[in-house]
Amino acid sequence: MLTDWRPEDPAFWSQTGKAIANRNLWISVPNLLLAFSVWMVWSMVVAKLKLVGFTFTTDQLFWLTALPALSGATLRIFYSFLVPILGGRLWTTISTLSLLIPAIGIGLAVQNPQTPYWVFVALALGCGLGGGNFASSMANISFFFPKSGKGNALAINAGFGNLGVSVMQFLVPIVIALGAFAPVVGAPQVAVEKGVETNVWLQNAGFVWVPFIIAAAVAAWVGMSDIASARASFAEQAVVFKRKHNWVICWLYLGTFGSFIGFSAAFPLLMKTLFPSAPVMQLVFLGPLVGAASRALTGWVSDKFGGENVTHWVFLSLAVGVVSVLHSVGGLGGPSSFPLFFASFMWLFFWTGVGNASTFQMIPAIVRADMPRLLPGADETIRLKASEMESAAIVGFSSAIGAFGGFFIPLAFGNSMKATGGPATALIVFLAFYLSCVAVNWAFYGRKTSLLHAPSKSSKMEIAA
Repeated sequence: MLTDWRPEDPAFWSQTGKAIANRNLWISVPNLLLAFSVWMVWSMVVAKLKLVGFTFTTDQLFWLTALPALSGATLRIFYSFLVPILGGRLWTTISTLSLLIPAIGIGLAVQNPQTPYWVFVALALGCGLGGGNFASSMANISFFFPKSGKGNALAINAGFGNLGVSVMQFLVPIVIALGAFAPVVGAPQVAVEKGVETNVWLQNAGFVWVPFIIAAAVAAWVGMSDIASARASFAEQAVVFKRKHNWVICWLYLGTFGSFIGFSAAFPLLMKTLFPSAPVMQLVFLGPLVGAASRALTGWVSDKFGGENVTHWVFLSLAVGVVSVLHSVGGLGGPSSFPLFFASFMWLFFWTGVGNASTFQMIPAIVRADMPRLLPGADETIRLKASEMESAAIVGFSSAIGAFGGFFIPLAFGNSMKATGGPATALIVFLAFYLSCVAVNWAFYGRKTSLLHAPSKSSKMEIAA
């Protein structure tokens, strides 16, 4: 337990704090990467179920891709408040070990084509345990770094954590084709695709994560720290529910991270459905890779130019990307084009990553700028502690709301395909939403008289620090 933690003190930070904070960050990263891998592994498993003898409908399959995001987003609401209650070290260890439940369950269920649909529904919901971890991980890391380094630290933790989706989509096609572990994981299934039979070990998609989960949990228990001053009850943290800006950020983060995780979940099945001859399993990992890399590598852009300014261009770029996808699937009257479809989604993934970083960069700045109004009689020490606690709570809670995008996007695609035979209706809805985010961001943060652009002189100095 760290009883003396003063990251804003330059001497303490350089002599003691920085090394401890970085150690916790780099242990957090692989734990979060594994959480994302298990959370989204269902998107790859679902794309193979019909090939090995399962008879689920396309609508049922889209539901299976959406359910992990639904449960993950719901769990994030609770996870976001647990670090100040239980401590980051203990909760990271417990939450990582919980990933064994869906990993082992998937490995067992996919071996029998007679496994009923409700079992797969339960396993899909169980994968949400991985989704919940993000909220607690981000809240935990936010406590370790000074305000000048929070944006970059959160971008690294989230960016490399998001990389778990790409790692999973790259690794799963490899391990399910390998029979090296057959004596341990079970017999292969026969996959029939375009009249060609091959042996696959679909159970490896779940079992492959088991040793890594155990190792990461041990590392968290041995190497991570708890911060005494970060402890807070749920009642203390629940004040963020009364904060207007908490809900505004939730709306924006639904458009950035919600798009990233929703597109990650839907992309494999959508591509396979619209372009059956495309090499889906060889290409899908590139989307989440682009999104994760852009999040991890562009945090400095928001630190330099302001998260609200970057967020403005993010949503305009996402709107352009959706129009391009519409054109690629024939939604604007032209012929379908797989190269344009794929390139458009890479564009979308890139800007979701930039937006993930920019919206999170805005949170501590917004909370600090609003503290003089919220606590007018408090001194700077009390305001700083309150802003740290509220920023962490908003980071966690907004990540929970944002994760619902992983449910709505696959479901929107599935309903659009079922009703019209194509994804155009869903894409038009996404376009309208992104344009609403442009307006919301400008109204609250982008315009010159907003909280971030026209605070008092003391608040300006606080934000710049």
